[in-house]
Amino acid sequence: MNKVLQNMEEILDLQVCGFHQYVLNPPVHLNYVSRNLCDLLGVEEDELLDEGQDLYAQKVHPADRERYSEFIHRIRLKKQSLTCDYRLVKKDGSVICVRDTITPRREEDGSFIGASVLTPVTDLKNENNELRFLHDTVPCGFMRYTCEKQPRITYINQKMIEILHFPQVKNGELDYLEMYKSNIFLMIPMEERRKFSKQLNQVFATEVPAAGDMAVLRCDGTRARVFGWVTKTVNDEGEAEFQSVCMDITERYKARQTSENKRYIQALADVYDKIFEFNLDANTVKCIYCDDNSSFKPVENIAMQIDDALDKWLTAAVARENRDSLRHFFLDFLQKRMQGTDGEPPKIAYDALSSAGSTKHYTGVIIKVDESNSFYCCRETKEIVESEVLKAENDQLKGRMRDLVLQFSDGLAAFEISPEGAVKPLYASENVCEFFGYTKEEWLPLTERFTPLENFIAYSEATYEDIANLLRTGEAEFTYFDYQTETERRIKAICSEKEPTPNSSRYVMLYEVDGNSAEEKQKLQENRTVSIRTFGYFDVFVGESPIAFRNKKAKELFALLVDRKGGYVTSEEAIGFLWEDEPVNTLTLSRYRKVALRLKSTLEEYGISEVIEAVDGKRRIVMEKVDCDLYNYLSGKEEYAQLFKGSYLTNYSWGETTLGELMNNQN
Repeated sequence: MNKVLQNMEEILDLQVCGFHQYVLNPPVHLNYVSRNLCDLLGVEEDELLDEGQDLYAQKVHPADRERYSEFIHRIRLKKQSLTCDYRLVKKDGSVICVRDTITPRREEDGSFIGASVLTPVTDLKNENNELRFLHDTVPCGFMRYTCEKQPRITYINQKMIEILHFPQVKNGELDYLEMYKSNIFLMIPMEERRKFSKQLNQVFATEVPAAGDMAVLRCDGTRARVFGWVTKTVNDEGEAEFQSVCMDITERYKARQTSENKRYIQALADVYDKIFEFNLDANTVKCIYCDDNSSFKPVENIAMQIDDALDKWLTAAVARENRDSLRHFFLDFLQKRMQGTDGEPPKIAYDALSSAGSTKHYTGVIIKVDESNSFYCCRETKEIVESEVLKAENDQLKGRMRDLVLQFSDGLAAFEISPEGAVKPLYASENVCEFFGYTKEEWLPLTERFTPLENFIAYSEATYEDIANLLRTGEAEFTYFDYQTETERRIKAICSEKEPTPNSSRYVMLYEVDGNSAEEKQKLQENRTVSIRTFGYFDVFVGESPIAFRNKKAKELFALLVDRKGGYVTSEEAIGFLWEDEPVNTLTLSRYRKVALRLKSTLEEYGISEVIEAVDGKRRIVMEKVDCDLYNYLSGKEEYAQLFKGSYLTNYSWGETTLGELMNNQN
């Protein structure tokens, strides 16, 4: 038997390069080294064996020792075979690259042993360095980055650095490249981040590369346009990573945009008297089209600072009583708080002096070209006599419906259905308007045109499938919020049978359905312990029962308040998170108030309204009245140290900031 073991050692010494064995119990050290390993490093056996320390670790290149230490630590945590690449420094000072594979096992005496085999990969690393040289010289940007929620860049080539305009780092200055490496989303414009994040998630899940063009944010604040693709691969450590290759198409994109804009301007010039181009990146505005007799003709196509140009224009031309409204109109536009009604561009009407010196009535409209450029177009408008025919018909229909139906139901809506399935609302009581997510003012323009069903119900609490099912089967139940009483109601919707003609009118009536039973309400009153789970998917429990939030945005608002850890959240801040792609304006403020009311109603329904405090429109969570895993973990108490497993508010992308902080604290 001993002879067999001796032969095995001879085989390992002769055939297996760098074979050695660890004792992984503290202190970690080698208890066997092969002759090949000693020859590889140019040392004697006793220079690597010591029961009190890991002498082999001292042979690891200083720059790789942290990686090697983490490698050994991972082996000790779990019985698993792992591989790691690092460099070794030979006794003569030369450096070799090796790939180390360790397979651990537990001995009968309880000792934890790891068998290691080294494979020289110096030639392979040289090939990789040559490949890196290729990456640095090809006219394409190349990046490798992790598959985390907040991806970190592990490699970026020189061309990508040039595309993003990273400056050379000087003593005492901030290293912007290192800052961008820690979070790839820093190079993605805010309005593109959600789309980019979804694309990464899709590539990760399907393992199918994605390609396309998008805007990137340069280090100097300007934007570039790139075309490329993202693919998911596995790196040398066996970990999943993303790789991206992209080409800078900024100039080509600008040329195409310029060509398209010229054609667009020619079309606009047939309708409008004056056209101004706003460049928000450069903070300039210039008149790009006007009549020959216009006072703007001398400065046509001359860029001016926005503030100076607007003040001069307002003072010189606009009637005094309209100046404030026009000033606020442009202020909302510049601060991106503006949104048109029903998808139409924002408009304004005002009086101004014409080039002949007479006061005339004008209308203006802002047309968005992209995130940086917009056109402001204005023209003189004549007196228009409003047609009363449609208004009279609508009033007559409303009167008949109130008299005949509303006395028998809680609400009513009427729709005309097109053969393609688009809808044109004919009438709705105020409560039903709110159910579909509209105010009375927003509802009226919808009655003048057909709207695709999926667009029409975009702001409704019901899903597209729910509404389509109602129109198809004639019956459905929904959760409905009555804003007059500020309470949740369960309603049943009854839809009239579809007529045989393609273009038919449908009538929807709403009836209240009883909510929770008395026993359920009593049970909730008896147990009001509020538990909040943030690690993983966000959920709230009263006792052992989860809160069934009927409104997704109300649940997200609650999560946002929890994330702020007791700090007040203003309406504007909340809108920035709940509707990331929309500005703060009258419409989004109205939606936010509805969401806040729904959250309040839900908490009152479960008898826990005291966990949220509201002061002057600002809201916060009362931390003392809830049991939250995040708060317990941050308390630093030993019994909560293992709560965080690497995921946080998985439901919401904006939770990545706190997730990054938790990951840093964990390290």
